[in-house]
Amino acid sequence: MTAAHYGPSSTTLERDARQIHAGEKVSPGSIALGVIIGRMSEFFDFFVYGLASVLVFPQLIFPFAPDRLTGTLYSFAIFSLAFLARPVGSVVFMTIDRFYGRGTKLTIALFLLGGSTASIAFLPGYNEIGYWAIALLALFRLGQGFALGGAWDGLASLLALNAPQNKRGWYAMIPQLGAPIGFALASTIFGFFIANLSDEDFLSWGWRYPFFVAFAINVVALFARLRLVMTQEFGTLLEQHELEAAPIGKVLKIHGRDILIGAFVPLASFAMFHLVTIFPLGWMSLYGTQPLDTFMVVQIIGALVGIVAIIASGLIADRIGRRAQLAVCAVLIAIFSFVGPMLIASGDAGQDAFVIIGFGVLGLSFGQATGSISSRFGRGYRYTGAAFTSDLAWLVGAGFAPLVALSLSSSFGLTFVGYYLLSGAICTLAALAFSRALEQRE
Repeated sequence: MTAAHYGPSSTTLERDARQIHAGEKVSPGSIALGVIIGRMSEFFDFFVYGLASVLVFPQLIFPFAPDRLTGTLYSFAIFSLAFLARPVGSVVFMTIDRFYGRGTKLTIALFLLGGSTASIAFLPGYNEIGYWAIALLALFRLGQGFALGGAWDGLASLLALNAPQNKRGWYAMIPQLGAPIGFALASTIFGFFIANLSDEDFLSWGWRYPFFVAFAINVVALFARLRLVMTQEFGTLLEQHELEAAPIGKVLKIHGRDILIGAFVPLASFAMFHLVTIFPLGWMSLYGTQPLDTFMVVQIIGALVGIVAIIASGLIADRIGRRAQLAVCAVLIAIFSFVGPMLIASGDAGQDAFVIIGFGVLGLSFGQATGSISSRFGRGYRYTGAAFTSDLAWLVGAGFAPLVALSLSSSFGLTFVGYYLLSGAICTLAALAFSRALEQRE
Protein backbone atom coordinates (compact mmCIF):
# COMPACT_ATOMS: atom_id res chain seq x y z
CA MET A 1 0.00 0.00 0.00
CA THR A 2 1.46 3.33 -1.00
CA ALA A 3 1.67 6.56 0.91
CA ALA A 4 -1.07 8.04 -1.26
CA HIS A 5 -3.63 5.89 0.50
CA TYR A 6 -2.75 7.51 3.78
CA GLY A 7 -2.81 11.17 2.88
CA PRO A 8 -0.23 13.82 1.92
CA SER A 9 3.39 12.71 1.92
CA SER A 10 6.68 14.60 1.80
CA THR A 11 8.28 11.85 -0.30
CA THR A 12 7.45 13.46 -3.66
CA LEU A 13 8.69 16.86 -2.48
CA GLU A 14 11.91 15.26 -1.25
CA ARG A 15 12.41 13.53 -4.61
CA ASP A 16 11.79 16.77 -6.52
CA ALA A 17 14.23 18.66 -4.31
CA ARG A 18 16.90 16.03 -4.96
CA GLN A 19 16.39 16.36 -8.71
CA ILE A 20 16.68 20.15 -8.53
CA HIS A 21 19.97 19.87 -6.64
CA ALA A 22 21.19 16.75 -8.46
CA GLY A 23 24.32 18.47 -9.73
CA GLU A 24 25.36 19.76 -6.32
CA LYS A 25 27.79 17.71 -4.27
CA VAL A 26 27.33 17.98 -0.52
CA SER A 27 30.65 17.88 1.28
CA PRO A 28 31.26 15.68 4.31
CA GLY A 29 31.85 18.91 6.22
CA SER A 30 28.32 20.11 5.47
CA ILE A 31 26.90 16.76 6.51
CA ALA A 32 28.96 16.88 9.72
CA LEU A 33 27.72 20.37 10.57
CA GLY A 34 24.10 19.35 10.03
CA VAL A 35 24.56 16.26 12.17
CA ILE A 36 26.17 18.23 15.01
CA ILE A 37 23.43 20.88 14.96
CA GLY A 38 20.77 18.19 15.02
CA ARG A 39 22.30 16.27 17.91
CA MET A 40 23.06 19.45 19.83
CA SER A 41 19.40 20.50 19.69
CA GLU A 42 18.24 17.12 21.03
CA PHE A 43 20.73 17.10 23.89
CA PHE A 44 20.04 20.75 24.70
CA ASP A 45 16.35 19.95 25.19
CA PHE A 46 17.14 17.00 27.42
CA PHE A 47 19.81 18.78 29.45
CA VAL A 48 17.63 21.84 30.01
CA TYR A 49 15.08 19.48 31.53
CA GLY A 50 17.75 17.55 33.44
CA LEU A 51 19.23 20.68 35.01
CA ALA A 52 15.77 21.93 35.95
CA SER A 53 15.14 18.55 37.61
CA VAL A 54 17.74 19.60 40.17
CA LEU A 55 17.47 23.38 40.24
CA VAL A 56 13.73 23.99 39.88
CA PHE A 57 11.28 21.11 40.03
CA PRO A 58 11.96 19.89 43.59
CA GLN A 59 10.83 23.30 44.90
CA LEU A 60 8.27 24.20 42.22
CA ILE A 61 6.52 20.89 41.58
CA PHE A 62 7.24 18.92 44.77
CA PRO A 63 7.16 21.47 47.62
CA PHE A 64 5.11 18.98 49.68
CA ALA A 65 8.01 16.53 49.85
CA PRO A 66 9.28 16.04 53.42
CA ASP A 67 12.79 17.13 52.43
CA ARG A 68 14.81 18.35 49.45
CA LEU A 69 16.25 14.86 48.83
CA THR A 70 12.81 13.31 48.45
CA GLY A 71 11.72 16.12 46.14
CA THR A 72 14.79 15.58 43.96
CA LEU A 73 14.13 11.84 43.80
CA TYR A 74 10.54 12.53 42.72
CA SER A 75 11.90 14.88 40.07
CA PHE A 76 14.39 12.26 38.82
CA ALA A 77 11.57 9.72 38.61
CA ILE A 78 9.75 11.93 36.11
CA PHE A 79 13.08 12.56 34.36
CA SER A 80 13.19 8.83 33.54
CA LEU A 81 9.81 8.83 31.77
CA ALA A 82 11.27 10.16 28.52
CA PHE A 83 13.47 7.11 28.14
CA LEU A 84 10.46 4.84 28.53
CA ALA A 85 8.56 6.77 25.85
CA ARG A 86 11.45 6.90 23.38
CA PRO A 87 11.15 3.32 21.99
CA VAL A 88 7.40 3.84 21.57
CA GLY A 89 8.11 7.01 19.63
CA SER A 90 10.54 5.15 17.38
CA VAL A 91 7.91 2.56 16.47
CA VAL A 92 5.25 5.18 15.71
CA PHE A 93 7.52 7.51 13.78
CA MET A 94 9.06 4.69 11.74
CA THR A 95 5.53 4.01 10.52
CA ILE A 96 5.07 7.70 9.68
CA ASP A 97 8.41 7.59 7.86
CA ARG A 98 7.34 4.65 5.68
CA PHE A 99 3.94 6.07 4.76
CA TYR A 100 4.50 9.84 4.71
CA GLY A 101 8.23 10.39 4.18
CA ARG A 102 11.31 11.33 6.16
CA GLY A 103 10.62 15.07 5.94
CA THR A 104 7.13 14.71 7.42
CA LYS A 105 8.44 12.52 10.18
CA LEU A 106 11.23 14.92 11.17
CA THR A 107 8.97 17.98 11.02
CA ILE A 108 6.37 16.42 13.33
CA ALA A 109 9.02 15.00 15.69
CA LEU A 110 11.05 18.18 16.09
CA PHE A 111 8.02 20.43 16.52
CA LEU A 112 6.72 18.00 19.13
CA LEU A 113 10.13 17.93 20.84
CA GLY A 114 10.47 21.71 20.82
CA GLY A 115 6.81 22.22 21.73
CA SER A 116 6.97 19.81 24.66
CA THR A 117 10.10 21.53 25.95
CA ALA A 118 8.76 25.06 25.45
CA SER A 119 5.46 24.14 27.10
CA ILE A 120 7.30 23.47 30.34
CA ALA A 121 8.19 27.16 30.40
CA PHE A 122 4.52 27.97 31.03
CA LEU A 123 4.04 25.33 33.72
CA PRO A 124 2.44 26.60 36.94
CA GLY A 125 3.74 25.23 40.21
CA TYR A 126 2.13 22.82 42.64
CA ASN A 127 1.03 25.71 44.84
CA GLU A 128 -1.05 27.09 41.95
CA ILE A 129 -2.72 24.02 40.45
CA GLY A 130 -1.86 21.16 42.79
CA TYR A 131 -1.29 17.68 41.40
CA TRP A 132 -2.09 18.89 37.89
CA ALA A 133 1.40 20.42 37.89
CA ILE A 134 2.92 16.94 38.34
CA ALA A 135 0.64 15.46 35.68
CA LEU A 136 1.48 18.16 33.15
CA LEU A 137 5.21 17.88 33.83
CA ALA A 138 5.01 14.12 33.31
CA LEU A 139 3.03 14.63 30.08
CA PHE A 140 5.54 17.09 28.66
CA ARG A 141 8.43 14.83 29.64
CA LEU A 142 6.76 11.89 27.90
CA GLY A 143 6.29 14.17 24.90
CA GLN A 144 10.02 14.89 24.84
CA GLY A 145 10.90 11.21 24.88
CA PHE A 146 8.24 10.24 22.35
CA ALA A 147 9.42 12.99 19.97
CA LEU A 148 13.07 12.05 20.37
CA GLY A 149 12.19 8.58 19.11
CA GLY A 150 11.14 10.27 15.87
CA ALA A 151 14.17 12.54 15.65
CA TRP A 152 16.39 9.68 14.45
CA ASP A 153 17.14 11.00 10.96
CA GLY A 154 19.79 8.66 9.56
CA LEU A 155 22.24 11.51 9.04
CA ALA A 156 24.86 9.88 11.25
CA SER A 157 24.62 6.80 9.02
CA LEU A 158 24.86 9.07 5.95
CA LEU A 159 28.05 10.49 7.40
CA ALA A 160 29.45 7.05 8.25
CA LEU A 161 28.63 5.63 4.81
CA ASN A 162 30.49 8.55 3.21
CA ALA A 163 33.53 7.99 5.44
CA PRO A 164 36.79 6.62 4.04
CA GLN A 165 37.67 3.11 5.22
CA ASN A 166 40.49 4.34 7.45
CA LYS A 167 38.48 7.24 8.92
CA ARG A 168 35.41 5.50 10.28
CA GLY A 169 36.25 6.18 13.90
CA TRP A 170 36.77 9.87 13.11
CA TYR A 171 33.43 10.20 11.33
CA ALA A 172 31.63 8.14 14.01
CA MET A 173 32.63 10.60 16.73
CA ILE A 174 31.29 13.70 14.93
CA PRO A 175 27.59 13.27 15.89
CA GLN A 176 28.64 12.70 19.51
CA LEU A 177 29.98 16.26 19.77
CA GLY A 178 26.39 17.44 20.04
CA ALA A 179 26.09 16.09 23.59
CA PRO A 180 28.79 18.18 25.35
CA ILE A 181 27.94 21.21 23.23
CA GLY A 182 24.27 20.94 24.20
CA PHE A 183 25.18 20.44 27.85
CA ALA A 184 27.59 23.39 27.90
CA LEU A 185 24.99 25.68 26.30
CA ALA A 186 22.23 24.61 28.71
CA SER A 187 24.55 24.97 31.71
CA THR A 188 25.72 28.40 30.56
CA ILE A 189 22.17 29.76 30.29
CA PHE A 190 21.08 28.31 33.63
CA GLY A 191 24.31 29.39 35.31
CA PHE A 192 23.88 32.95 34.09
CA PHE A 193 20.43 33.27 35.62
CA ILE A 194 21.44 31.60 38.88
CA ALA A 195 24.41 33.97 39.22
CA ASN A 196 22.46 37.13 38.39
CA LEU A 197 19.01 36.59 39.91
CA SER A 198 17.78 36.17 43.43
CA ASP A 199 16.47 32.73 44.34
CA GLU A 200 12.94 34.11 44.31
CA ASP A 201 13.24 35.61 40.82
CA PHE A 202 14.97 32.53 39.44
CA LEU A 203 12.21 30.20 40.70
CA SER A 204 9.53 32.65 39.57
CA TRP A 205 10.60 33.32 35.98
CA GLY A 206 14.34 32.99 35.35
CA TRP A 207 14.34 29.21 34.93
CA ARG A 208 11.73 29.43 32.18
CA TYR A 209 13.94 31.22 29.66
CA PRO A 210 16.10 28.19 28.66
CA PHE A 211 12.93 26.28 27.78
CA PHE A 212 11.91 29.08 25.40
CA VAL A 213 15.34 28.96 23.77
CA ALA A 214 14.91 25.24 23.12
CA PHE A 215 12.09 25.78 20.64
CA ALA A 216 14.12 28.23 18.56
CA ILE A 217 17.09 25.86 18.50
CA ASN A 218 14.83 23.03 17.31
CA VAL A 219 13.55 25.12 14.41
CA VAL A 220 17.12 25.83 13.28
CA ALA A 221 17.98 22.14 13.65
CA LEU A 222 14.93 21.13 11.62
CA PHE A 223 15.97 23.22 8.63
CA ALA A 224 19.57 21.97 8.90
CA ARG A 225 18.33 18.38 8.82
CA LEU A 226 15.78 18.84 6.04
CA ARG A 227 18.46 20.39 3.85
CA LEU A 228 20.51 17.20 4.10
CA VAL A 229 17.53 14.88 3.75
CA MET A 230 16.82 16.56 0.40
CA THR A 231 20.32 15.87 -0.95
CA GLN A 232 21.06 13.45 -3.79
CA GLU A 233 23.42 11.48 -1.53
CA PHE A 234 20.64 10.83 0.97
CA GLY A 235 18.22 9.88 -1.80
CA THR A 236 20.69 7.44 -3.32
CA LEU A 237 21.14 5.65 0.00
CA LEU A 238 17.36 5.51 0.43
CA GLU A 239 17.02 3.92 -2.99
CA GLN A 240 19.71 1.41 -2.03
CA HIS A 241 17.72 0.67 1.16
CA GLU A 242 20.63 1.81 3.36
CA LEU A 243 18.47 4.39 5.17
CA GLU A 244 15.08 2.81 4.68
CA ALA A 245 12.62 2.61 7.60
CA ALA A 246 11.75 -1.07 8.04
CA PRO A 247 8.86 -2.44 10.15
CA ILE A 248 10.13 -2.95 13.69
CA GLY A 249 8.60 -6.44 13.92
CA LYS A 250 10.58 -7.59 10.90
CA VAL A 251 13.78 -6.07 12.25
CA LEU A 252 13.30 -7.79 15.62
CA LYS A 253 12.68 -11.11 13.91
CA ILE A 254 15.85 -10.94 11.83
CA HIS A 255 18.15 -8.91 14.08
CA GLY A 256 16.73 -9.43 17.58
CA ARG A 257 20.00 -10.88 18.85
CA ASP A 258 21.99 -8.01 17.36
CA ILE A 259 19.67 -5.46 19.00
CA LEU A 260 20.09 -7.14 22.39
CA ILE A 261 23.87 -7.28 22.17
CA GLY A 262 24.07 -3.81 20.64
CA ALA A 263 22.08 -2.33 23.52
CA PHE A 264 24.67 -3.58 26.02
CA VAL A 265 27.83 -2.67 24.10
CA PRO A 266 27.65 1.09 24.94
CA LEU A 267 26.20 0.51 28.42
CA ALA A 268 29.32 1.65 30.29
CA SER A 269 29.35 4.94 28.41
CA PHE A 270 25.61 5.54 28.74
CA ALA A 271 25.61 4.63 32.45
CA MET A 272 28.35 7.20 33.01
CA PHE A 273 26.62 9.82 30.88
CA HIS A 274 24.29 11.20 33.56
CA LEU A 275 26.66 10.39 36.40
CA VAL A 276 28.99 13.22 35.33
CA THR A 277 26.27 15.65 34.19
CA ILE A 278 23.00 15.51 36.17
CA PHE A 279 23.91 13.44 39.24
CA PRO A 280 26.85 15.63 40.45
CA LEU A 281 24.67 18.74 40.33
CA GLY A 282 21.99 16.93 42.32
CA TRP A 283 24.53 15.80 44.90
CA MET A 284 26.03 19.29 45.17
CA SER A 285 22.63 20.91 45.62
CA LEU A 286 21.97 18.61 48.58
CA TYR A 287 25.33 18.04 50.23
CA GLY A 288 27.93 20.30 48.60
CA THR A 289 29.45 23.52 49.89
CA GLN A 290 30.26 25.23 46.56
CA PRO A 291 27.81 27.79 45.14
CA LEU A 292 25.86 26.10 42.37
CA ASP A 293 26.77 28.71 39.78
CA THR A 294 30.47 28.10 40.52
CA PHE A 295 30.03 24.35 40.23
CA MET A 296 28.20 24.79 36.92
CA VAL A 297 31.23 26.63 35.56
CA VAL A 298 33.25 23.55 36.48
CA GLN A 299 30.74 21.41 34.59
CA ILE A 300 31.08 23.65 31.53
CA ILE A 301 34.86 23.18 31.72
CA GLY A 302 34.23 19.46 31.98
CA ALA A 303 32.08 19.59 28.83
CA LEU A 304 34.95 21.27 26.97
CA VAL A 305 37.25 18.48 28.14
CA GLY A 306 34.61 16.04 26.89
CA ILE A 307 34.70 17.65 23.43
CA VAL A 308 38.47 17.19 23.24
CA ALA A 309 38.16 13.59 24.45
CA ILE A 310 35.47 12.78 21.86
CA ILE A 311 37.72 14.12 19.11
CA ALA A 312 40.60 12.04 20.48
CA SER A 313 38.38 8.95 20.47
CA GLY A 314 38.06 9.21 16.69
CA LEU A 315 41.81 9.28 16.23
CA ILE A 316 42.36 6.40 18.64
CA ALA A 317 39.60 4.23 17.17
CA ASP A 318 41.05 4.59 13.67
CA ARG A 319 44.40 3.42 15.02
CA ILE A 320 43.40 0.50 17.27
CA GLY A 321 39.84 -0.30 16.11
CA ARG A 322 36.44 0.56 17.60
CA ARG A 323 36.04 -2.69 19.52
CA ALA A 324 39.41 -2.28 21.23
CA GLN A 325 38.64 1.37 21.90
CA LEU A 326 35.36 0.52 23.63
CA ALA A 327 36.99 -2.28 25.63
CA VAL A 328 39.82 -0.05 26.86
CA CYS A 329 37.34 2.68 27.80
CA ALA A 330 35.15 0.16 29.67
CA VAL A 331 38.21 -0.74 31.73
CA LEU A 332 38.88 2.98 32.36
CA ILE A 333 35.27 3.42 33.46
CA ALA A 334 35.64 0.42 35.77
CA ILE A 335 38.71 2.05 37.35
CA PHE A 336 36.86 5.35 37.62
CA SER A 337 34.01 3.56 39.41
CA PHE A 338 36.38 3.06 42.35
CA VAL A 339 38.14 6.45 42.13
CA GLY A 340 35.08 8.61 41.46
CA PRO A 341 33.25 8.12 44.77
CA MET A 342 36.44 8.93 46.68
CA LEU A 343 36.80 12.17 44.71
CA ILE A 344 33.23 13.26 45.46
CA ALA A 345 33.73 12.55 49.16
CA SER A 346 37.01 14.50 49.35
CA GLY A 347 35.61 18.05 49.21
CA ASP A 348 35.31 20.81 46.65
CA ALA A 349 38.55 20.09 44.77
CA GLY A 350 37.73 16.40 44.56
CA GLN A 351 34.21 17.09 43.30
CA ASP A 352 35.61 19.36 40.60
CA ALA A 353 38.13 16.66 39.65
CA PHE A 354 35.30 14.09 39.49
CA VAL A 355 33.50 16.17 36.88
CA ILE A 356 36.52 17.07 34.76
CA ILE A 357 38.17 13.63 34.81
CA GLY A 358 34.78 12.00 34.39
CA PHE A 359 34.02 14.03 31.28
CA GLY A 360 37.41 13.05 29.87
CA VAL A 361 36.78 9.34 30.37
CA LEU A 362 33.20 9.69 29.16
CA GLY A 363 34.29 11.47 25.99
CA LEU A 364 36.77 8.76 25.04
CA SER A 365 34.04 6.12 25.39
CA PHE A 366 30.99 8.08 24.23
CA GLY A 367 32.77 9.19 21.07
CA GLN A 368 32.49 5.67 19.65
CA ALA A 369 29.42 4.41 21.51
CA THR A 370 26.82 5.16 18.86
CA GLY A 371 29.07 4.04 16.02
CA SER A 372 29.15 0.58 17.55
CA ILE A 373 25.37 0.24 17.48
CA SER A 374 24.75 -0.01 13.73
CA SER A 375 27.78 -2.10 12.77
CA ARG A 376 25.97 -5.48 12.82
CA PHE A 377 22.87 -4.51 10.81
CA GLY A 378 22.52 -5.33 7.15
CA ARG A 379 21.18 -3.19 4.34
CA GLY A 380 17.52 -2.37 4.77
CA TYR A 381 17.61 -2.90 8.53
CA ARG A 382 20.41 -0.56 9.64
CA TYR A 383 18.29 2.57 10.02
CA THR A 384 15.49 1.04 12.09
CA GLY A 385 17.74 -1.42 13.92
CA ALA A 386 20.20 1.26 14.99
CA ALA A 387 17.39 3.54 16.17
CA PHE A 388 15.70 0.88 18.30
CA THR A 389 19.01 -0.39 19.69
CA SER A 390 19.97 3.14 20.68
CA ASP A 391 16.61 3.59 22.42
CA LEU A 392 17.11 0.44 24.49
CA ALA A 393 20.71 1.33 25.33
CA TRP A 394 19.70 4.78 26.60
CA LEU A 395 16.80 3.28 28.56
CA VAL A 396 18.89 0.62 30.30
CA GLY A 397 22.09 2.62 30.67
CA ALA A 398 21.10 6.23 31.26
CA GLY A 399 17.38 6.59 31.81
CA PHE A 400 17.33 5.76 35.51
CA ALA A 401 20.96 6.65 36.32
CA PRO A 402 20.31 9.91 38.27
CA LEU A 403 17.47 8.33 40.25
CA VAL A 404 19.39 5.14 41.07
CA ALA A 405 22.67 6.92 41.81
CA LEU A 406 21.11 9.48 44.16
CA SER A 407 18.99 6.82 45.87
CA LEU A 408 21.99 4.53 46.43
CA SER A 409 24.37 7.28 47.52
CA SER A 410 21.93 8.86 49.98
CA SER A 411 20.92 5.51 51.49
CA PHE A 412 24.11 3.45 51.41
CA GLY A 413 26.96 5.83 50.58
CA LEU A 414 28.82 7.00 47.49
CA THR A 415 30.59 3.67 47.10
CA PHE A 416 27.37 2.19 45.71
CA VAL A 417 27.40 4.75 42.89
CA GLY A 418 30.71 3.19 41.94
CA TYR A 419 29.17 -0.27 42.00
CA TYR A 420 26.40 0.92 39.69
CA LEU A 421 28.95 2.31 37.24
CA LEU A 422 31.06 -0.83 37.51
CA SER A 423 28.06 -2.96 36.50
CA GLY A 424 27.80 -0.94 33.28
CA ALA A 425 31.49 -1.51 32.50
CA ILE A 426 31.10 -5.25 33.10
CA CYS A 427 28.07 -5.39 30.80
CA THR A 428 30.00 -3.62 28.03
CA LEU A 429 32.98 -5.98 28.30
CA ALA A 430 30.66 -9.00 28.36
CA ALA A 431 28.72 -7.75 25.32
CA LEU A 432 31.94 -7.13 23.38
CA ALA A 433 33.21 -10.61 24.24
CA PHE A 434 29.89 -12.27 23.42
CA SER A 435 29.65 -10.37 20.13
CA ARG A 436 33.09 -11.61 19.08
CA ALA A 437 32.17 -15.16 20.03
CA LEU A 438 29.04 -14.99 17.89
CA GLU A 439 30.96 -13.58 14.95
CA GLN A 440 33.48 -16.41 15.16
CA ARG A 441 30.67 -18.98 14.99
CA GLU A 442 28.93 -17.38 12.06
